[in-house]
Amino acid sequence: MPESPVRRKAPYTPPPGKAAAPKPNPRWFVPLMVGLLVLGLVYLVVSYLAEFRYPVPGIDYWNLGIGFAILMAGFVMTTRWR
Repeated sequence: MPESPVRRKAPYTPPPGKAAAPKPNPRWFVPLMVGLLVLGLVYLVVSYLAEFRYPVPGIDYWNLGIGFAILMAGFVMTTRWR
């Protein structure tokens, strides 16, 4: 009966070195992030208190969408914060 061929393993290759550390954020990043979070919250509170007539009159419940969009922009920035 014939013998099966011998399997040869590839030589060990070490994993690549660690990549350089990520660069820190610019100085304006954190103030802008916090500003968007606060602005979105204030926009939503004003909308609720004014029964959706303000800050932009005439668009009613779209004020809620604008407030949440501003707030979400701030939250998206928190994912990029180093």
